[in-house]
Amino acid sequence: MQIDRRTALKAGAAMLATTALPSVAAQSKGQFPSGFLWGAATSGHQTEGNNTASDTWFLEHTQPTAFAEPSGDACNSFELWPVDLDLVRSLGLNSYRFSVEWARIEPERGKYSSAMLDHYSRIVDGCRERGLTPIVTFNHFTSPRWFAAAGGWSNPEAPTLFTRYCEQVARRIAPRIGYAVTMNEPNLMRLLGWLGLPPQVFEGQRAMLAAAAKSLGVPKFSAVNVANQEDLDTQLPIMLKAHAMARTAIKSIAPALPVGVSLAISDDQAVGATTKRDQKRAECYGAWLEAAKQDDFIGVQNYDRAQLDAKGTLPVPKGAPLNWLGGEIYPASLGNAVRYAHSVVRKPVLVTEHGVGTEDDSLRAGLIPKALEGLKAAMDAGVPVKGYVHWSLIDNFEWIFGYRPRYGLFAVDRQTFKRTAKPSAAVYGAIARSNSL
Repeated sequence: MQIDRRTALKAGAAMLATTALPSVAAQSKGQFPSGFLWGAATSGHQTEGNNTASDTWFLEHTQPTAFAEPSGDACNSFELWPVDLDLVRSLGLNSYRFSVEWARIEPERGKYSSAMLDHYSRIVDGCRERGLTPIVTFNHFTSPRWFAAAGGWSNPEAPTLFTRYCEQVARRIAPRIGYAVTMNEPNLMRLLGWLGLPPQVFEGQRAMLAAAAKSLGVPKFSAVNVANQEDLDTQLPIMLKAHAMARTAIKSIAPALPVGVSLAISDDQAVGATTKRDQKRAECYGAWLEAAKQDDFIGVQNYDRAQLDAKGTLPVPKGAPLNWLGGEIYPASLGNAVRYAHSVVRKPVLVTEHGVGTEDDSLRAGLIPKALEGLKAAMDAGVPVKGYVHWSLIDNFEWIFGYRPRYGLFAVDRQTFKRTAKPSAAVYGAIARSNSL
């Protein structure tokens, strides 16, 4: 059983549907605000390659493993980051979201690499030289192997350890970046728990983590995006504290820098007089949205909607266009998720991820403008949205699924690493250049 980023279907999911995308209600089109950020996103482990000191690399090579294949060289972006920045600029975008790899900065506890800090500093400079606003994620799921072997986010020491790392990075780059994201989707595992996945999915994950702990001779090995469900209640207050401490540390170095967290947020819709929608929202987003009230912005990452009745999540509607694993493609979900997040947090919104996994790029090309219509309607209704960052710039390593899912605006040759633009890149670029729909 495999899990798409937010959705799951029975093994051997049906072929991608080619029906027309559902329409968003007629919206007023026109110009986005001056200075609106148009961006594309990547993350370190998914694109850089050979992140050998990380927890994820270790799990990829553990037996048994939940990963379809190891990340290996990924997209070789550790070497080819200037090429990736040129791709962003070639589309007429004005921002780039990337992540700093904790495992490269601190491969062993308390041992920080000046060379790796310099590496990420050069990427920031490269962004500025190309007129791109850097949006930097300090932790995009992966952490050092030593951190996971000490219990990861179940370890009460984690907030202090994470904050020390964030301080090292912030001293080097914080004054020169545009936005800082402390953590990427720290609520993801709770969201996956609402998908009604069969027990063997989590059992396989548990077996992998147990094997990793045994091989290292430690009582617990925990990685945040493959954490055991029974660990989530322990991890939540620790991660909330880590986020708050990291925010304080970053802003002590760069007081004017906007700092926030990015959350995975579905467009949750109530069906019927009795529904579990509000229960899901409380469990999956509640504590994090409350914490985000102290931040400078809320990062929203949306890929789907979920309809919930009294029993839970309903099946995907018949005839709906589908992503690569059978999840619904629903353009209006972006605007709805943004409205919901802002209604709770009352802070500016930055869409830090949105996209679709599909081999049929025409679905992506159709999704982008329709979803942006809904986003623009939310803005016209008063929601302060600072920017839209598409996931992803390039096809990359999609965690337990390996390289099968295709989220990129650019395809990547797995042997030569050549990047090739898809038609959707031109669609998105045209919107960004005109700053309008």
